[in-house]
Amino acid sequence: MTKQLNLVQHTSNLFYTAPDALLAERLCQITGYSKVFFGNSGAEANEGAIKLARKYGIEHKGEHCNQIITLRNSFHGRTVTTLAATGQDAFHQHFFPFTEGFRYVEANNQQQLLETLDDSVCSIMIELVQGEGGVIALDKDYVTYIDQLCQDRGILLIVDEVQTGIGRTGTLLCCEQYNIRPDIITLAKGLGAGLPIGAVLMNEKTSEVFQPGHHGTTYGGNPIACAGAIEVLNQVCDENFLPDVTVKAAHIYHRLLSMPNVTGVSGLGLMIGIEIAEGLDSRKIAVQCAENGLIILTAKAKLRMLPPLNITLKEIDKGLDILFQCLSNQ
Repeated sequence: MTKQLNLVQHTSNLFYTAPDALLAERLCQITGYSKVFFGNSGAEANEGAIKLARKYGIEHKGEHCNQIITLRNSFHGRTVTTLAATGQDAFHQHFFPFTEGFRYVEANNQQQLLETLDDSVCSIMIELVQGEGGVIALDKDYVTYIDQLCQDRGILLIVDEVQTGIGRTGTLLCCEQYNIRPDIITLAKGLGAGLPIGAVLMNEKTSEVFQPGHHGTTYGGNPIACAGAIEVLNQVCDENFLPDVTVKAAHIYHRLLSMPNVTGVSGLGLMIGIEIAEGLDSRKIAVQCAENGLIILTAKAKLRMLPPLNITLKEIDKGLDILFQCLSNQ
């Protein structure tokens, strides 16, 4: 990244840059997707996916085909449109009017999904692990059902992998663990490892939907962010990296389940939700952990852990020791 900073830090999107092209090529090679559009964040990536799905629906089925189904407890971003896509009433406050065209169904409820589906639906958009919604992994049978339903009805499947993508769950894409190949995948967070980048991956069906002028961004494909993302992929795609993530996750799950006031553990890989005993306040515990040197998040009533993928076992145990003491003192 520093080397790139001394070459070209930004240029008009009338020009190609080497890091942009090389990152696009690498991402498409390792995922098997046809094209990728780069933005600056997960919310931007999801906005791009929504635009892509609606344009596809209108082109293939007519102006009426513009509705998108998302799941209750989902979270897709903080722009007006991605807030509207988010299936949580708590986020549907203060910023009216929200973008129309979204319908919400309960996760893992096949019948409700089928009843909500009609010829105005152009896409179903899901997270495979609902992060803000409680770190809940979707049932594999349900995801398989959605995937087949989309194929049978000619509906696009969007999978939001902003949190789960680039190794977070122990595979490069969480989709791999569900044996699905969505029409559109969105990425961000882990792809940049701290640099602002988002990405929309498109398969053969969706790769030609956007034509010049249909979508754009000033800073998307920024050469510095792309140079950093190339190095992220170099490390994550090392043959020992992802198996090590799985080992670390298993170690954390094992220790958590033996801790006082822990009633369950959810999630996949290093995306971990910790269920605590009824009556305990997850936010209060998170504050106590921070005061003792451990940064931990919350997700509804749960504690939430999202440690760096390259964290060491020694660092993991140090953090878990702090958590153990805080939980013991409740």
